[in-house]
Amino acid sequence: MAVFVTRRIPAEGLRALSQAGGCRVQLWDSEEPVPRAELLAGVAGKRGLLCLLSDRIDREVLDAAGPNLKVISTMSVGFDHLALDEIKQRGIRVGYTPDVLTDATAELSVALLLSACRRLPEAVEQVKSGGWTTWKPLWMCGYGLSDSTVGIIGLGRIGQAIARRLKPFGVKKFLYTGSRPKPESAAEFEAEFVPLTRLAEESDFIVVTCALTPDTQGMCNKEFFSRMKKTAVFVNTSRSSALTDLNTSLHPAQRDVAGTRSEHHGQPSPPHLASTD
Repeated sequence: MAVFVTRRIPAEGLRALSQAGGCRVQLWDSEEPVPRAELLAGVAGKRGLLCLLSDRIDREVLDAAGPNLKVISTMSVGFDHLALDEIKQRGIRVGYTPDVLTDATAELSVALLLSACRRLPEAVEQVKSGGWTTWKPLWMCGYGLSDSTVGIIGLGRIGQAIARRLKPFGVKKFLYTGSRPKPESAAEFEAEFVPLTRLAEESDFIVVTCALTPDTQGMCNKEFFSRMKKTAVFVNTSRSSALTDLNTSLHPAQRDVAGTRSEHHGQPSPPHLASTD
């Protein structure tokens, strides 16, 4: 069985493939994403494909692979980069890796939230540039989690793990929204299921952890941001496609509020925002 692997992966994974009976591995041996032309050439004639979320597996790739392709495995929790309808029509099996990054994503989400609300990136820059001189009562104060309201969009495994880590900080109330109420999951945090608009209006901190679906794509749009408190902190560890109008959603007054900060990797964005996507 010939398998194409689209990125350099941990040695244990390659070893497992190599030790499988009759499995021949072709690897794109790089930390960088495989170029499209190399992906199309590499998958040709293969029976298996191991890809990452940065690889768009669509009809073009499936046609290039040909009828021999029987299984696709993606080293990711999300699978919105896979053309699932087309894959299903061709009888190809799909594997993915749910739950393996729950703790890591939750920890990074909390780290982003604390960095934003306590203005850590700004403070570090001030120290580096010589802006820090002495302690000042009102300088870089930011906002705290104690007695706050935290809104979580998507109370799945990651959303629950984030709430579990934030609860000891003295959060007063948890709100959540999603496709349906989850009373059993919410009971641990006494979280209240609310509409998206209410979550935006009442939350001091908002964390987006939902899966990307047609219903969630673009759900955090200009109207959503306009409903947020001017002092709110917004953290996105979901897909960036869950957000729209990012660079035009917050007006200048919101961008200058003390205690807010932007850390959106990949493109500039206004304050209030922190993201890993």
